[in-house]
Amino acid sequence: MSQDSLRGVRVIDASTILAGPLCCQILGDYGAEVIKLEHPTKGDALRGHGPSKDGVPLWWKEVSRNKRAVTLNLKVPAGAEVLKRLVCESDVLVENFRPGTLERWGLSPEALHALNPGLIIVRITGFGQNGPYASRPGFGTLAEAMSGFAHLTGEADGPPMLPAFGLADSIAGIAASSAAVMALYHRDARNGAGQVIDLSLIEPILTAVGPGVTVYDQLGVVEQRHGNRSTNNAPRNTYLTKDDHWVAVSTSAQAIAERVMHLVGHPEVVDEPWFAAGHTRAEHADELDEYVGTWVRKYNRDEVLAAFEQAGAALAAVYSAADIAHDPHIRETEMITQVEDPELGPMLMHNVMWRMSHTPGRIRFTGRSKGADTEEVLTELGYTQEEIADLHAAGAV
Repeated sequence: MSQDSLRGVRVIDASTILAGPLCCQILGDYGAEVIKLEHPTKGDALRGHGPSKDGVPLWWKEVSRNKRAVTLNLKVPAGAEVLKRLVCESDVLVENFRPGTLERWGLSPEALHALNPGLIIVRITGFGQNGPYASRPGFGTLAEAMSGFAHLTGEADGPPMLPAFGLADSIAGIAASSAAVMALYHRDARNGAGQVIDLSLIEPILTAVGPGVTVYDQLGVVEQRHGNRSTNNAPRNTYLTKDDHWVAVSTSAQAIAERVMHLVGHPEVVDEPWFAAGHTRAEHADELDEYVGTWVRKYNRDEVLAAFEQAGAALAAVYSAADIAHDPHIRETEMITQVEDPELGPMLMHNVMWRMSHTPGRIRFTGRSKGADTEEVLTELGYTQEEIADLHAAGAV
């Protein structure tokens, strides 16, 4: 059984922070050979994001797993020449420089396709390669604000809320990995050529936020914040248990809503005309939240979970990282897995993102130190030791 869907595919990760690196992490998880490029002195800023242990960045270990680490300064002509040689032997290039940057360095898509017509170039920016905002700095926070996500998140009488993690970047990274594989399929299965993928941070999260623009266009309605509630169904909220744990209830299906109300001791509301549809139940959210919240507050979390499971109703505990690490289902199904790291020893991290029956993917090694594979990769590209020394002297690597 092969573990590698993308065996033989070489990916150049010339991106920074999160969206591009996550795209390349996913491709690497499923067998692609990923070469991670970093500036020789600055490195990838992601190394400075999040907690570290003994000076070792923890997030880096996951996002840069399955990647060979190479330092390369693309601003230096000799560094640009290294990239050109690398491009000739690669399938995918992922970059997130501001529009026009690669062009200024003589590394435009046209120049790279002249060297390798089959190259897939994934360009990830805040707002895309064209348009009035193309030259603006682009970060996930801006996409989360402009996509409508922040507008819809938070309490009705409170400010818009931003996520506490890289939501827009993560969605864009997953989307980019899908786009790259589509382009590879077009090239290899349909005898197509290489192509450029123009992906902005804002577009994938626009889709994830939902049909607000369509609703506005057709009905003139601008959807508003509702906290944890939904306009599509009720009860739908978080509730506090007797032992001060939060749990979340969903009643997207009518049968589930009926089971919940029977469980919490208010079967009479099921016969109300308004209870027959999710949107009309949502109009009675105060009443339904009171019933569910009062019942949940009487019991400890484990008792609440057991009662909902026995009733066939939908409820989950609101997990912290510690809860995730110890959940028996998550551990048994290996949603998180223990990986051996040469610097930190055994460490938990997210497993590959989906299960495939013949090519399940795997974590071959964790994120490596800056430049760990530079000399090896340059040697593979045909550089002599003298030429490598010259590249160091020129500040190219």
